[in-house]
Amino acid sequence: MAFKVEITSSGHAFQVENGDSVLDAALRQGIALPYGCRNGACRSCKGKIIEGEARYPEGTPKALTPMDIAQGFALFCQARPQSDLRIDVEEISGAGDIIVRMLPCRVAAKHQLAHDVMQLNLKLPQSERLQFLAGQYVDIIMRDGRRRAFSLANAPQDDDHLELQIRHVPGGTFSDYVFQSLREKSLLRLRGPLGSFYLRKKDQMPVILMAGGTGFAPIKSIIEDALHEGYPAPMHLYWGVRSRRDLYLQEAACRWAEQHERFHYVPVLSDPLPEDRWDGRTGFVHQAVLDDFPGLSGFVAYMSGPPVMVNAGRETFSARGLDPIHMHSDSFNYAYETGHDDA
Repeated sequence: MAFKVEITSSGHAFQVENGDSVLDAALRQGIALPYGCRNGACRSCKGKIIEGEARYPEGTPKALTPMDIAQGFALFCQARPQSDLRIDVEEISGAGDIIVRMLPCRVAAKHQLAHDVMQLNLKLPQSERLQFLAGQYVDIIMRDGRRRAFSLANAPQDDDHLELQIRHVPGGTFSDYVFQSLREKSLLRLRGPLGSFYLRKKDQMPVILMAGGTGFAPIKSIIEDALHEGYPAPMHLYWGVRSRRDLYLQEAACRWAEQHERFHYVPVLSDPLPEDRWDGRTGFVHQAVLDDFPGLSGFVAYMSGPPVMVNAGRETFSARGLDPIHMHSDSFNYAYETGHDDA
């Protein structure tokens, strides 16, 4: 049986089916409610039930005080509707609404995606989850206190783990450690989520997604989130790398294009090797976008990668009519403490 849940402050409504929690159903239908641990311990998902009834499958969470219960408060990560509900709860509309946290994590898996790209899957403590928006990043805190910023490559719905894609910068303190010494089950510390580069779901405009190198990581998060939520407008991914071996998740990009008619994928090689036998697009990735779109008015663009690529995109896309207010970017700087730095 399905029950309707209405949020009084916004008028947003969604359906809860199959004994799901209020939080899980809301997130699945694109309504961002706050949460922290998702197991009823942290109170981040606390809100008030104005009308209706809910129950908890394992009894009332200890984090709810008798006064909370008397006043109608509930923990929506655990509460299962037993009728239609009207609730009062804060919704997350932007990065500023999410609490930045410092958390320990463990390296659950380590996979080399390319000759110079390593994927890390990080697990938080069992009682914790990191809420984030698709496209945001975290800081990894090194033992000496220095920080290295890495975009989250997984979609927010897949928050049982955190995925990082780390480029090896020879001589880089952290990336050398990742490639040479870091072992599975090692402990790390992170702080996040951070950054204003994230999917604006309310835009619902045709999207240009331009990634350079490991700038693909936050773009992947954005794409997976948008496809999961059923983003209604066409999405065009342009991924620029040097040679064919640098398209380290080519199969995933091709699969998105095969399974979703509104999604289009164009890989672009700037310096293909003879053994690549490449007959696809070549040159600068921003130029490939310009070649395909004489006008960009009415589009929204997400650009992630080297500063030279992002800057070129901003200048040329603006000249083609793309409103600067609809250009969102994340520059990866590999040698400095500001911005993304995986050295």
